[in-house]
Amino acid sequence: MEVSVYGNPSADVVLVQPVDEHDLAFVEKEVAAIRERVTEPFMLLAVKVKDWNRDLSPWKAPAVFGNENFGDGAQHTLAKILELCADPDKTYYLGGYSLAGLFALWAGCRTDRFKGIAAASPSAWFPGFLSDLNAHPIRSGIVYLSLGDREEKTRNPVMATVGTRLRQMYDVLRVQGAVCTLEWNPGNHFKDADLRTANAFSWVMNTARAD
Repeated sequence: MEVSVYGNPSADVVLVQPVDEHDLAFVEKEVAAIRERVTEPFMLLAVKVKDWNRDLSPWKAPAVFGNENFGDGAQHTLAKILELCADPDKTYYLGGYSLAGLFALWAGCRTDRFKGIAAASPSAWFPGFLSDLNAHPIRSGIVYLSLGDREEKTRNPVMATVGTRLRQMYDVLRVQGAVCTLEWNPGNHFKDADLRTANAFSWVMNTARAD
């Protein structure tokens, strides 16, 4: 697992984000955007996964676009990430975009290591996730959710459920006691991913600071 470090390496606040090769090209822009939105120093660990659909999926599921099925590697990925988050004197936040956002939500239901979860345009359409959220309540106290306002307007019948599912997840998280917000961004799933992720991390950090 490759880890790239951005921001202040000595900061007490650590942001952890699973990324792929495409994401890495925009992380510096994301970090700069976070700096504009927060006052406290932070370090961001960009954790590069080898197989996006396998390494970030909590369980196996059939392909919804193309022909690449989803694997069940999330447990292994989380174990590796937790090894990076072992300092009890630091505050950790986990987040990401798309399937990485869904992974962050799933992880926040499995461990209390992360003070906040920053899920930008998460793959809320993922089969069975809402039922899993009901069965495994969130253990991170602060959760950010967002979605592009055109993401649910797709001909793909599975992915078209993303808006409905995310609204339902927001309601469940609030009932479970999380401090949670759901923001809508202009555009489809591929618009401004770096800035949406920056907004997600900034909101959970600022919310935790104000708490």
